[in-house]
Order: sequence, then structure tokens, then C-alpha cells
Amino acid sequence: MSKVFIAGGSGRVATELIKDLVKDDNEVVAGSRNPEKIVKLEGVSAVKLDLHADVDAIAKIMDGCDAVYFVAGSRGKDLLQTDAFGAVKTMMAAERDGIERYIMLSSMYALQPQMWSKYKALAAITDYNIAKFFADNYLIHNTNLAYTIIQPASLTDEPGTGMVTLGEGDDTTNPIPDVAKVLADTLKYKNTIGHIIMMRSGKTPIEDALSNIGDPVAYNDAGLAD
Repeated sequence: MSKVFIAGGSGRVATELIKDLVKDDNEVVAGSRNPEKIVKLEGVSAVKLDLHADVDAIAKIMDGCDAVYFVAGSRGKDLLQTDAFGAVKTMMAAERDGIERYIMLSSMYALQPQMWSKYKALAAITDYNIAKFFADNYLIHNTNLAYTIIQPASLTDEPGTGMVTLGEGDDTTNPIPDVAKVLADTLKYKNTIGHIIMMRSGKTPIEDALSNIGDPVAYNDAGLAD
């Protein structure tokens, strides 16, 4: 059992993630600008989180946790202060608190800008991918956190299948419950540490896909695979 902090705790992905983490007997502290919108479950504490606040304030509310998830998103309304620098401040806060495990929800090919124009869905969210590019790179190159970065294809509101394909491939879609399940199960698998995991719908059970992940891919300062 772990005590887990979630930044962006009232969002669609976070709601399903919280349910999965609670099923796995974790204690959850969920932070949001709107804590009243966080799903109400036993073992879940809702707290006010302002990603515009300074690092000390953010560190104070996540102190005592064992792992941090960043699943916040401004939907294009506050990309610099939420999606980019807001994420960075949660990394700084985690390190200040001595929290090692950090799991980031990102975007397919966020570290490979040369791919964005190749897929209509990615080209449509270029500004978001720029924000995630800088946040992901900071996590990899400027922290000592035991990170995993999950980069899904386009999210949909379809029911989850429990099945995925991991790795590069044609941009397709992911049901939100499957993305949440991958995020939740990542906490169980230490072999995911140091990985950037792209995911999309597929035919492999999620736990099998995660348990078979091998050595991490090395990325250079430009975010390109070496």
C-alpha cells in the first residue's frame, strides 16, 4: 500500500485513476483547483491545489506521500503555468519532500516534435505538445526522480478494454479507463522506472504489456531517441 498524490485530481483520467488506485488498497491525496469535484471514495482525501502557487506551497500539501502522479491539464487555456511549469513545480516539490516515484501523463510523441505534423490529431494539439515536451524533458534531464512517462494517443470516452499496444506506431486512440489503468498499474512495476511508454488500443492485457517492458530507451537533450 502506498500513499499517492495526484495533481489534477478532478479530471476525467484522474477519476478513473483514483478508482483503480483505491482498488489496489492505496491511500490517495487528490489535488485540484476544484476539490469538490474529486470523486468521493473511502481512502481518498481531496485537497485544494493551485499550480500557480510556489513550490513550497505545493510541497506542503504532498508531504508524506510515496509517489506523485501528474495528470493535470488546462485543455489549452493555461499551457505555460499548468501543463508546463505547473508540472515542473510538482517535480521540484516532490524532490523537496524526498518523494522519489513520479508518474507523468503526457502525449503520444511529445518528445519527438518531428512526428507532430505527421498525424492530424497531434497537429491539432501542437501547443499542448510543446508544453509537454518541456515538462517531459525537465523530468528526464533535470531531476533525480524515479519517473515513468505515459504517452497515450488520443483519449476517448469509450469503455475500457483492458488491452493495449505499447511503443511507437500509428496514432490511434485510447479509452480513458485504459489510460488510467496503465497509470495505476505502472506504480506496481519497478521495471517501468526510467521509461517513456507510448500506448494505444491493442490486444495485449495491460498487466502483461507492463510486466514485459525491458531496459529504458535513452533520450538525448533534443528529446530524440539515441
